[in-house]
Amino acid sequence: MKVGCPKETVAGEQRVAMTPDSVRQIQKLGYDCVIQSGAGVAAGFDDAAYEEAGATVAKTAPSLWKQADIVVKVRGVTGAEKKNLRDGQTVISMFWPAQNPDLLDSFKAANTNAIAMDMVPRISRAQKMDVLSSMANIAGYRAVIESGNQFGRFFTGQITAAGKVPPAKVLVIGAGVAGLAAIGTATSLGAIVRAFDV
Repeated sequence: MKVGCPKETVAGEQRVAMTPDSVRQIQKLGYDCVIQSGAGVAAGFDDAAYEEAGATVAKTAPSLWKQADIVVKVRGVTGAEKKNLRDGQTVISMFWPAQNPDLLDSFKAANTNAIAMDMVPRISRAQKMDVLSSMANIAGYRAVIESGNQFGRFFTGQITAAGKVPPAKVLVIGAGVAGLAAIGTATSLGAIVRAFDV
């Protein structure tokens, strides 16, 4: 049985569903791995790293979809990728099934199985597979870094020969996973942080 990882087709997406390390782990379980050429480049993994890990490199997306029994993706299947679905294949990805009934109809018509990673419950037993929390953690961190870039001065207070600069005051709205990451990041940068949640 082959596990395949195509190149993400959504503009600006730099993540990849399989790294060379995960290829090694998947092969230890008895599966073969195939990856589309260039799939890991934006994430810092070239084709040679995947080949060194034991994966086969497919030159094109249709070639990969034809070979793979299980396809893993970061983003959901796009309109252009729907034509590659085949009978008995399994796709593991973000799906947002309630928002994408047409996509699910495409899977049903092709007799393809879908495992929606965004539907994994947020409980302790499933924590290793909880992609929403890990992405929210990154989003909270990045939100503070991006806002710090726009802010125009340091978050931390400073005392210099020219005078005193007070620390920035940051308000985080929402104290879920992303909010807690934002609170931690802003605090570590020296800001005075307040949070609000209902």
